[in-house]
Amino acid sequence: MAGAALYIFWTGIFIVLYTYLGYGIVIFLLSKIRVRQRPFLQADHELPRVTLLIAAFDEEGFIEEKVKNTFALDYPTDKLSIFIVTDGSADRTPDLVRQFQSVHLFHEPERKGKIHAVNRIMKFVETPVVIFSDANTYLNRDAIKNMVRHYQDEKVGGVAGEKRIFVKMADNASGSGEGLYWKYESFLKQKDAEVYSVVGAAGELFSVRTSLFEEPAENMIIEDFYLSLRVAMKGYRFMYEPDAYAIENAAASVAEEWKRKVRISAGGFQAITRLSALLNPLRYGLLSFQYISHRVLRWTLAPLFLPLILISNIVLAAEGLLFYQVILLFQVIFYFIAGAGHLFQNKKISIKGFFVPYYFSVMNLSVYAGFLRFAKGSQSILWDKAARAKNE
Repeated sequence: MAGAALYIFWTGIFIVLYTYLGYGIVIFLLSKIRVRQRPFLQADHELPRVTLLIAAFDEEGFIEEKVKNTFALDYPTDKLSIFIVTDGSADRTPDLVRQFQSVHLFHEPERKGKIHAVNRIMKFVETPVVIFSDANTYLNRDAIKNMVRHYQDEKVGGVAGEKRIFVKMADNASGSGEGLYWKYESFLKQKDAEVYSVVGAAGELFSVRTSLFEEPAENMIIEDFYLSLRVAMKGYRFMYEPDAYAIENAAASVAEEWKRKVRISAGGFQAITRLSALLNPLRYGLLSFQYISHRVLRWTLAPLFLPLILISNIVLAAEGLLFYQVILLFQVIFYFIAGAGHLFQNKKISIKGFFVPYYFSVMNLSVYAGFLRFAKGSQSILWDKAARAKNE
């Protein structure tokens, strides 16, 4: 039994450490080998025409701020079309958008999900580039100019912007955990792009060449992730632009963040099945390596091995081996802090790292819940919006 425990323990340790730390080191080192020059910003007369497409559902409390933020973007007005689709909104969102005559409003009373809404109005996009942005985010003034600079390279098929979370001096478990998570995730995306391509854009802000847009099936759960990888599978690079960013508040609580994480996990399993060809490195080479390392392992082997590492560690420690007893002690301390994080999850604490064990545990537990939803086919494509924290 100790032999099996030894094999499980070290296999699990390798997979978990590689998934969450090792890949970051590997992709960082590779980025130092493959140095790419960042394209220059273009003069206004050289800029391409773009469409900014915003899907909004029941956003009456924020949509006016979103439109004003869009108007403040530094981009020639004659080259920027603003499309807002509000399908299914039962509040005043469509009426508020109608106040702005330069905005193209698309509205249908029936709610069929974001994918249906986006697919429906993509047929009206005539610009060579389309930029997608969530309705509850602020974009920085130079976001569009910084994104479109990459399209000077014909092999670039899409550009992902950066997602940022409002940072507070003291925050609860959701704010601290989500903020630190996205900082690390942004680092990985930047290095992925420097080496070859981003493997999955965040829906808060990303763009594609309109000619490469491929309608996701209307039961696709995480369409932004799927669409960006489909572009990359066609042989185009998906770049990353840290100076084009979307800022939003963290989820109001871990319970609200849990809803989002479970949905994404269910969508991750769905995407793995529909992008199965990408698991073949003989066909997709470096892109497959990035996809498996950065995404697939997070949704499969890493969460699976976490409890197995703990169980096998207990077996090995029971054999009286000091090394495994020390490692078990560290594991117990880690999960004890995670438990404390659960108890104090709604308290605002200035020590950002305090909530990391708790957020890490919740993130991995959500994979199990997401798999169950995927297996049962019970994950709805309709987005159950997570309540966001308010600025103070």
